[in-house]
Amino acid sequence: MPEAIPPGFESLATSRAFYTQESMLAVETRKRKLFIGLPRETSLQENRICLTPEAVKHLVNEGHEVVMESGAGEPSKYSDHDYSEAGATIAYSAKEVYEADIILKVAPPTQEEIDYLKSNQTLISALQFGSLTSEYITAILRKKVNAISFELIKDPSGAKPVVRAMSEIAGSTVMLVAAEYLARSNEGKGVILGGITGVPPSQVVILGAGTVAEYAARAATGLGAEVKVFDNHLYKLRRLKQNLGTTLYTSTLDTFVLNQQIRRADVVIGALNAEEGRIPFMVPESVVASMAPGSVIIDVSIDQGGCFETSEMTSHSKPVYRKYDVVHYCVPNIASRVPRTATNALSNIFTPILQEISQHGGINEVLFTNEHFRSGVYVYKGSLTNASIAKKFNMRYKELGLMIAVRN
Repeated sequence: MPEAIPPGFESLATSRAFYTQESMLAVETRKRKLFIGLPRETSLQENRICLTPEAVKHLVNEGHEVVMESGAGEPSKYSDHDYSEAGATIAYSAKEVYEADIILKVAPPTQEEIDYLKSNQTLISALQFGSLTSEYITAILRKKVNAISFELIKDPSGAKPVVRAMSEIAGSTVMLVAAEYLARSNEGKGVILGGITGVPPSQVVILGAGTVAEYAARAATGLGAEVKVFDNHLYKLRRLKQNLGTTLYTSTLDTFVLNQQIRRADVVIGALNAEEGRIPFMVPESVVASMAPGSVIIDVSIDQGGCFETSEMTSHSKPVYRKYDVVHYCVPNIASRVPRTATNALSNIFTPILQEISQHGGINEVLFTNEHFRSGVYVYKGSLTNASIAKKFNMRYKELGLMIAVRN
C-alpha cells in the first residue's frame, strides 16, 4: 500500500517547483566583427568600387571596420570625404588596405597586389576566365588565401547575381553605344537607332539570348528598331520572347540565315557565353567584310574570346577601331562605362554577403553552411578547389566540401 503524503506537503508535491525546468543558459552569439579593405583599382581602366558610402555606413554602424585606399571611389564620383563621413578609415597606400582580413575589389589583383596578400586572408574579386593564366593561379595558391570569384557566387535560386546585374547594365548600355557610333558625328552610317514614321527601322542582330541580349533587345525595340536574336538554346529564345512580351524574330545559329542578316544589319551585338571554355560560334572575317560601311559591331563577349573573327580588345580610352570600314567596339568591362550605377548594383549584392559572413562567425562558417556561396571559391587555404580551372591548366585540385567538413 502506498505511503501516505504527510500533511502540509501536498502543496509542495503538486507545485511546479518539482517539475523539470528549462535551463536559462546564455546563448553564445556567433556574430563576428569584420575588417574589410577596399583598394583602389589599377587595371583595365576599372572605374567601379564594391561598396557605396551608404553601404559602408551601414556596415560600420553594425560594428565592422572598413579601410579604403584614398581615391578608390573617385571614378564612381564618390569622394574620400563621402567615405570618411560614413565611418571608413582612409589609407594612403595599398599596403595599408591589404592588412584587412577581407579584401573586396572588382578587378583581379595585379602581381604587385598579390604580393600584399597574406595567409588566411579572404580575397573577393572578379576572376575573368578569358584572361586567366596559370601564373596567376599559382601566385594566389602560394599566398594560402581564400580566393572567391564573385562571378561564380550563386544565390538560393541558382542564379549568379553579380553576373546578372552587370549583364543588365551592359545590355542597356550597348544600345546607347551603338546609337552614338551610328551617328554622322562619329563617321557612322548617319542613321537613327530605331525608327520613325515612314522610314524603315534600323536593323539590329544579337548573338546570344541571355541577360545581355534581353536588355539590349528591350532597349532596341523600345526605340523602334527591328531586332533579330540568334542562339542555339531554344529555351533561352523562348524565355526571351516571353520576357519581352512582344513579337521578336528568333532563330538558331543557322549559318546561312545569320550571315544574311548580319550583312544587312546596322548593329550587331555579340553576347554569346563561353561553353566549356570557348565561344560556341564565331562570325568569320569574310562576313564582317561584307557589312555596309559605317555599321557597328559591339562584342560584349570579348573577355571570353569574342564572337567575331575581327574582334580585338579595346579600352575605355580608345574604345573603337575600324576594320573593313565597320566600327568595332570591344571593351571588356562595359559596365565600368557607367560606374556609379554599377557600384550601386555591386554594393547591393556585397553588403548582404558581408552581413551573412559576420552572422555565421566568419568565412569558414559561412562556407560550411551556404553551398551557394561555396560555388564562388576557387582557392581555399592554399588549395585549388575549382575543377574547371584545374582542367584548363592541368593542375591538381581538392573538393571544397570535403575540406570544409574536415576543418569543421
